[in-house]
Amino acid sequence: MNGTTMIENRTFDEIEVGTSASSTRTLTQEDILLFARVSGDVNPAHLDVDYAATDMFHRVIVHGMLGAGLISAVLGTQLPGPGAIYMGQTLRFTRPVGLGDTITTTLTVTEKREDHHIVLLDCRCVNQDGQEVITGQAEVKAPREKVIRPRMVLPDVQVASHQAYHVLMEKASSGTALPTAVAHPCSAAAILAVVEAAEAHLIAPILVGPPQRIAAAAQEAGKDISAFTILPAAHSHDAAAKAVALVRSGEAALLMKGSLHTDELMGAVVPSATGLRTERRISHAYVMDVPGHPTPLIITDAAINMTPTLEEKADIIRNAIDLAHAIGIAEPKVAILAAVETVNPAMPATLDAAALCKMADRGQITGGLVDGPLAFDNAISLVAAREKGIASAVAGLAEIFVVPNLEAGNMLAKQLTFLGQADAAGVVLGARVPIILTSRADSLRTRLASCAVAVLLAQAKAP
Repeated sequence: MNGTTMIENRTFDEIEVGTSASSTRTLTQEDILLFARVSGDVNPAHLDVDYAATDMFHRVIVHGMLGAGLISAVLGTQLPGPGAIYMGQTLRFTRPVGLGDTITTTLTVTEKREDHHIVLLDCRCVNQDGQEVITGQAEVKAPREKVIRPRMVLPDVQVASHQAYHVLMEKASSGTALPTAVAHPCSAAAILAVVEAAEAHLIAPILVGPPQRIAAAAQEAGKDISAFTILPAAHSHDAAAKAVALVRSGEAALLMKGSLHTDELMGAVVPSATGLRTERRISHAYVMDVPGHPTPLIITDAAINMTPTLEEKADIIRNAIDLAHAIGIAEPKVAILAAVETVNPAMPATLDAAALCKMADRGQITGGLVDGPLAFDNAISLVAAREKGIASAVAGLAEIFVVPNLEAGNMLAKQLTFLGQADAAGVVLGARVPIILTSRADSLRTRLASCAVAVLLAQAKAP
């Protein structure tokens, strides 16, 4: 069948006492995480490195039943194989199985019973040092008919651990919850976001909006907001203005979007006389936690500046570098994205990239390594960069991705979110304080991560 690997069983008549089969597998962190996900067994002895270091084994150990599953695999695919019915199993766990151990599982037939075609098998699992880790006996009803089937090709599985999210939460929740003006939290989703962030000790909310509508939203969400301060406002525009005023007066350290539209909130932020503008261009950034990628990715600008000028792009980069510093990236690598990695006068994005790199060379942009133009593949993949012969300290290692326009940034961020299972924490930069943007479609992780990023930015700016 065109080289397809086959699975062939052994019928009761073919099996003899002494017949054996074996398989070998090295157990990985991904195996542990997948088993924990499927079984619900989140015992810290298997998942928490810090806890495991303090227990009797002083290391992460594999779930016992994951090890036992290696026995089932041999039974189901080799001896007896397809058609066998598992009747019973005894197990004795003689040594712990550790992360990275290579386990050889051997099954040997010890007895055949003609009635009901029962077969007893001795089960033995040994590690790479030849030490027994699991022993036992399996009782199976062996098949009478021959079965030869193609071995099914399993789908690729990627474990979305969202480690970057956990790191952000640990850093942000270690300090005092910051007073946060929440503009118009008049939907259940907005109230949930506020309560979750408060319960995580990230923010101390000041709810700004029509009190009756806020109360109704809290009731719909099933949340108690009696401990929160409420500042009455007539409508969403009034709520945005009053929330901004709380920040200007120093009563709030952060500004958070409620259930009003982003444009309404930003309309109160941008006026020079009454808003929160600084000398910097206001911009937006997503901090993306992409499963399988070792560090967070910052994508900017995907929500505010539609077609930024060269000067505006320079501020967008400066804002993003400050953000990277706040989340713990000391010298972020900044990729100026375009469709190609060469300067082409017919493509303005490549000209801007070249100019921005020269600005960085001249000290007009500091705090990170800047390179471009780079296509996305060359920015994210060392292999792609090497194939194109790109010699760069940024190519393949980028942490900040500066897109040519809002549409490109929005599509890139949403592609990573919906196809790459990434979490995207959104924050507005360049204002007097960080501004938290959340959406009703955001997951709990995303809402909390947006608050955590804003808190870290505020802490970094604090004297």
